[in-house]
Amino acid sequence: MLRSLMVLAGLALVSSATLAQQAAPRPPVAQPAPVPQPTPPPAKPVAVLQGLDKVTARVSKLTIPVGQSANFGSLTINVDACIKRPPEEPPESSAFLRIIDHPPQPTTQGKAVPSPSDPFVAAPDRVVFSGWMFASSPALHPLEHPVFDVIVLDCRTS
Repeated sequence: MLRSLMVLAGLALVSSATLAQQAAPRPPVAQPAPVPQPTPPPAKPVAVLQGLDKVTARVSKLTIPVGQSANFGSLTINVDACIKRPPEEPPESSAFLRIIDHPPQPTTQGKAVPSPSDPFVAAPDRVVFSGWMFASSPALHPLEHPVFDVIVLDCRTS
């Protein structure tokens, strides 16, 4: 009986020590600081345009990032903005373009010098379009050029 009392007393001590350990607050374990992940750069919008050379009937698709320019024939097309509506709204893409014409300069070797009022004389570089073009309504703000047509097809992110 003494032996069983000792066993019971030992169990009581062990269980009270276990309860004391469980009840005592544990010091916080230091967690390693999370490693910051590099954030990807924001996607840059890209304008998708279609150019038509009316003389050769050549159609070209131009993909120009916003803030950059591209050449199409004698035109330099600058894309200043490109906006696409969210999918829950009616589809529409629009781009703010500045188009500069760089016509070839006439040579006067062995030819008569044209008068300044001649409409076929190549003028210095000039802005032929500056404004918004809309993919759904290309005739709303068209490029009026005798040789080239440019329309907006879409705005994407690169």
